[in-house]
Amino acid sequence: MRTTSSALAVAVLTSVFALAGCEAQKSETPLSPSVAGPIPGVDITAPRTVEPALGTKLKDAQQPVRLTVANSSTNGVRPISYTFEVATDSNFTSKVFGRGSVPPGGDGKTSVVLDRLDIGRTYYWRARAEDGANTGPYMTAQFELLPKPFIAAPVPTSPINNAVAESRQPTLHVRNSDKNAAVGSLVYEFQVSSSQGFTSLTGNGAANEGAGETTVSLGAALPNNATQYWRVRAMDAETLGDWSAVQVFRTPNVTPTPSPGGGGGGGGTGANCAANNGPAIIACIGAKYPDRLAAGVSSSQRVDNMSFLRDRIIEAGKCGGMDLGYNLKRGGPDISIDFLAWRRGDGDMGVDIGFDYDNTSTPLRLTWSEAGIPGTFYKGYGAVSCQ
Repeated sequence: MRTTSSALAVAVLTSVFALAGCEAQKSETPLSPSVAGPIPGVDITAPRTVEPALGTKLKDAQQPVRLTVANSSTNGVRPISYTFEVATDSNFTSKVFGRGSVPPGGDGKTSVVLDRLDIGRTYYWRARAEDGANTGPYMTAQFELLPKPFIAAPVPTSPINNAVAESRQPTLHVRNSDKNAAVGSLVYEFQVSSSQGFTSLTGNGAANEGAGETTVSLGAALPNNATQYWRVRAMDAETLGDWSAVQVFRTPNVTPTPSPGGGGGGGGTGANCAANNGPAIIACIGAKYPDRLAAGVSSSQRVDNMSFLRDRIIEAGKCGGMDLGYNLKRGGPDISIDFLAWRRGDGDMGVDIGFDYDNTSTPLRLTWSEAGIPGTFYKGYGAVSCQ
């Protein structure tokens, strides 16, 4: 009786283990979640890089970074998903981001948004597609997150140390600013004043950065036989550097010679301030028409001055290749006085060009402040003579 019971127990256990073994086996059905893999003959292509492309340099303001690939293809029947990884080394041993099982996007592209990354370093990223049984190859790319923009104060070199300038319209020389990779092409703004506080200006100007040094020749004569103070700063389209140390010089004692045509701030066009850089245009127009910046004028005169300067800025931009035009307030018919529209390949951009312009108690301050806001309505300015 005992022998029979033992035999029966062994038989039952054998059946249980046999059933468990069958249950643990992978299915051969292609769409089964537990399919045996890889499935022979199934090929999954590598996704293609969309953004950021290899070697892209991004600014901190462009965070969070979005990784986007063009979807892979497969000749299998199983649905695919994606794995994304980001690392600080090309071997992906120091990963800072990873996400798997990302479903494909419906527009032929798949994206993930990264957590915030440290700036000032290079990152490597890769992505691949997989279907749970088969895995495609990685695509790999690299991008750089630029450091915080840095523009050092330029160093004036001439005229300095109370030297007598060569004329009442001297050329100012400055050693170029140090900058880092986060800064674009620089424009230098020069100011000259009879006071160290620069409460009023006797001259100003702007110039694109030269090779090693940058110079500007003042467009109007400075006071005769007078002590003058000057300073300079550099800027790109987004970052404004600090002013240089103030330097001092004296103008020569000469008999003033009237300028042909009566000099500054009258009519004309902005053609000789032509540039494809907004801050450079602003600095040049302000230097060319200093009388239009005067404080203490009537409200109507301030509106007239701002309108005049707006038109000159548009002309300078159009002559420099920028499609600038009027901005229609709320769609029109009124035209903005201190705001213009910039038609670009990626859409219309609004630009604020007059800081607190209706405060007539202070000098008019021109600015270039891009405002990508809804409600910018472009109206063409018309033909401009750029001669």
